[in-house]
Amino acid sequence: MLTDNLKEALRFNFITDDNAPALTPVEQVTIALKAGSTIIQYRNKSITPHFFEEIITIKNMCKTNHVPFLINDDIILAKAVQADGVHLGQSDESSDIARKILGPEAIIGISVSTLDELSKTDLSPCDYIGTGPVFPTDTKEDASSVIKLSGLKTLTEKVSLPVVAIGGISEDNARSCMENGAAGVAVISAVSRSKDPLTSASGIALACGCQGRTFLESHWTDEFALIDKLLAPAREHYAKNDCIKIPPGDDTSLFRTIKNPVITTDTQREGVHFYFDWQTPEEVGSKAIETTLSDLAASYAEPVSVFVNLALPSDVSEKTIEALYKGIHKTLNKHQCSLGGGNISKSNQLSLDLFAVGNGIDKLFPARSGAQSGDGLYCTGPIGLARAGLYSLQKRDLGFIKLIEKFKSPAARFDASRVLAENGVKCVIDISDGLSGDAHHIAKASGISIEFNLNTTDFDPDLVLFCKKYNLEPQNLILAGGEDYELLFTCQPSVFEKIKKDLPSVIQVGHCLPFNKTHLLNLPSDVSSFQHGK
Repeated sequence: MLTDNLKEALRFNFITDDNAPALTPVEQVTIALKAGSTIIQYRNKSITPHFFEEIITIKNMCKTNHVPFLINDDIILAKAVQADGVHLGQSDESSDIARKILGPEAIIGISVSTLDELSKTDLSPCDYIGTGPVFPTDTKEDASSVIKLSGLKTLTEKVSLPVVAIGGISEDNARSCMENGAAGVAVISAVSRSKDPLTSASGIALACGCQGRTFLESHWTDEFALIDKLLAPAREHYAKNDCIKIPPGDDTSLFRTIKNPVITTDTQREGVHFYFDWQTPEEVGSKAIETTLSDLAASYAEPVSVFVNLALPSDVSEKTIEALYKGIHKTLNKHQCSLGGGNISKSNQLSLDLFAVGNGIDKLFPARSGAQSGDGLYCTGPIGLARAGLYSLQKRDLGFIKLIEKFKSPAARFDASRVLAENGVKCVIDISDGLSGDAHHIAKASGISIEFNLNTTDFDPDLVLFCKKYNLEPQNLILAGGEDYELLFTCQPSVFEKIKKDLPSVIQVGHCLPFNKTHLLNLPSDVSSFQHGK
C-alpha cells in the first residue's frame, strides 16, 4: 500500500474481540465499517478451523468496501486467507519472515511498547508500529505497562514509520493521541463492549477525522443485470460504428466486412499487472484497453472493436466494476473503437482477458522479421520511464509523478503508427517487454544482430533524477524497461530523417548488423527483459 494511502488507512483501526459478550466479530466489523473504520484487524487467540468461514466473511466485507484487512499474529493464516497484511507482537515470528511470505505489497505492523523494545526491533520490513497501552485496558491480558501520552509522543519522535496508539482508546481520548504524534488509533472494547457500539464507533471516527459510511457496498450478484449495465454506455457508440452490424446482445456481434482483419489478445490480472493500491479501477480499465490496442498500433491497424472477458471474485463491488468499465468506455471512445461484447464469470482473482479486432492497411503489414543489416534501430519516444514508475510505486515514493503516470497511464501510439506507415517502415513492435527483450524479438525473427547505441542526451531528465536518487544506471532501466508502449522500429537512416520531421520525439537506440553469433551484441550482463508481475 502506498505511504499516503497507508497513513489514511491507519486513522481508525478496529480490532475484533472474540470474547465480546453481545456481538460476534462479523457484527462488530459491520458496525465499525458503518462508523468509518479505515482498517480492520482480525484477532482471535483461540483460533481453530471452525472460525475460517467467519474470517472469510470479514475479509470479503473489507475487500468489497475497500478497507485493508489484517490478521493478528498469524502469518500463515494471513497468507491462507489472502489478507492484506499482518500485525505482529514482540514474541511472534519476525517481520522479515512475514515480508518474505506475504510479499512486498503486504502491510506489516509490529508492536513496540518501550524504547528498549524499539532498539531491539528491526523495522526495515515494517510499514507501521503499534504502541501502547496508552491508557489502562482490560481487553488484553498480556498488555504491558501503561505508557501514557508522554510515552506515545516520545516513541513517535524516535521513528519515521507511522505509529498507531492502542490501549484504552475511546472517543474521549482518541484525538489526544493524534495530537501527540499518532497516525491513528486502534480500538477494541470501546466498540465491541459498548452499550451503544455504533455511537461509540462513530465518535471515535469523528475524533480521528474519518467519515462514516451511509451504507456498506455490496458485492456483485446478478450477472445478466450487470452485463446490461456495463453495455449501456456503449449503445450510442454502436449506432455510429460502421463496422458492427448487430451489437452484442445476441450472444455474438455481427461485423460488416473488414478487408484486412488484424487480431490481438492481452491479459490484465490483479496482483500481477495491477494493484488497486496503485491505480483506481477507472485507471485499470483504461490501461487495459490502451495496452491491448498498442499491438494494433504496431500493426498499422485502426481499432474496430474490443471484447472483454471479466473474471470477478465474489467480494468485488458493483461500484468497482462500474468504475473499471468507465475507464474502458472512456478509452474506447478516445480511439473510436467499440465494445464488441465479452463474458463475466466468477474467479478467485480479478482479471480482464481482452480480444481486439483492427482493420489493417493494404499491402503493408509490419513484421518482426522485416529488419535488415544496415538499418538503424529507433524508438518513438523516451523509454525506461514506466519501469522507473513501477519502482517508484514499489518504493512508495510518490515524488516522481511523470514516471508513475507513464506506468499507470500508457498510450497506444496510433499517431506514430500512421507516420511510420506513410514512410513504408516494414519492421515495428511495441515495447511491452523492454528494449532488450523486444529488440531480441526483432533480431531473432530477422536473423540479424543488434548493437545498442544509447545517447545520454536522449535520457529523460526525470529518469536520470530517479536513477541518481536510487543509485541506478539509467541505461539499465532503459534496456530492461517494460510497459512503455512506445514503438520500436527499424529503417534506413535516410527514412528516419524523414520520420523525425513529423515525429520529433523519435530517437536512435541501436543499429542492425549481420548476424554475429548472438542476436544482441553489447547487452550488459546484469540486464534482463521485463517480466510482467515482477
